[in-house]
Amino acid sequence: MAAVARRRSRHDHDVAGAGLDVAVAARAPVALHRLVGLDPADVDLGVVAGAHPRRAQSTSASAITMAAATKTRSDGRRRTLRYGLKPTADSIVRPMETIEVTRAEGGIVTVTLNRPEKKNAITGQMWDELLETFHEVAGNTGEDRVLILTGAGGAFCAGADLWAKADPDVRPRHQIFTMKRVTEVIMALHRLPQPTIAKVRGVAVGAGCNLALACDLIVAGDDARFSEIFAKRGLTLDAGGSWFLPRLIGMHRAKEMALFADILSAKEAEALGLVNRVVPAGEIDAFVDDWAARLTEGPPVALAQTKRLLNNSFQVTLEQALEDEGAAQTVNFGTKDTPEAIAAFVEKRTPTFKGL
Repeated sequence: MAAVARRRSRHDHDVAGAGLDVAVAARAPVALHRLVGLDPADVDLGVVAGAHPRRAQSTSASAITMAAATKTRSDGRRRTLRYGLKPTADSIVRPMETIEVTRAEGGIVTVTLNRPEKKNAITGQMWDELLETFHEVAGNTGEDRVLILTGAGGAFCAGADLWAKADPDVRPRHQIFTMKRVTEVIMALHRLPQPTIAKVRGVAVGAGCNLALACDLIVAGDDARFSEIFAKRGLTLDAGGSWFLPRLIGMHRAKEMALFADILSAKEAEALGLVNRVVPAGEIDAFVDDWAARLTEGPPVALAQTKRLLNNSFQVTLEQALEDEGAAQTVNFGTKDTPEAIAAFVEKRTPTFKGL
């Protein structure tokens, strides 16, 4: 229990009223450990009927739709943390300490980096909260259709907070473990089945720049600024920069960005191919909302497979890519969405995709 308290003592927020359901079965303590890093011994379960299809593969027939884990804080008080996959009407906004998760109708999830006084610089706690949130959204493909990543207070993210004071209630991590958590967050975002959009205002530098690059689409306000700032801090690229940059803008331009660590304007980033669109800062919300709404109307299974095929395209041969496409297409024809699309085309109407 002490280990859990040390590991999660920063999560003193109480989301007991969030109404978020997680479906796990008889081995729910193990599933919760995999999902949010809780020790199986510290999980207290309430049993209800119904199982979540995505968890059924690793659990037995019993079903649980709510799981709560209690922990002891450093001041001796106990708090209950509820983790789940299915948002309900009373979970539209889920506040954390360093990020805010908002769910809107239609399946749009907005994750806002929320340290505006530090231009949303990332702390260890923010990495933890991002990882927890990305895992949650990934497991909720039935409800969450698209994820928007943005920052509060007119900035996207100023990178890692190298000057953050250590939390006295949390056992310090060696840097290698901090970097492992960075790896986990970037991979979770990159592998998210749902389409993701980075909505960038103001600075997006260092790890903040690469968080944006890990999204599927980037929309920048005309006030946005990008930089792989690491060299000016005596550091090398991290958070996926060495992988994303050459694929997006080519090797020589990637080296120029990394070695000089210059600040690029939104227009310069667009000219390099670093972002999809640059729009006036006052219009970015409406533009991103429109893109997100269009994505929520798409076929979830097909979009997830398209994203996976493209993500894997640099690692496979043409022959393997063709085989993977064939397998994905076979899956699509086994869903209800493909017949719905064909029927809508014949009937000259808009299809309604459900991801089933």
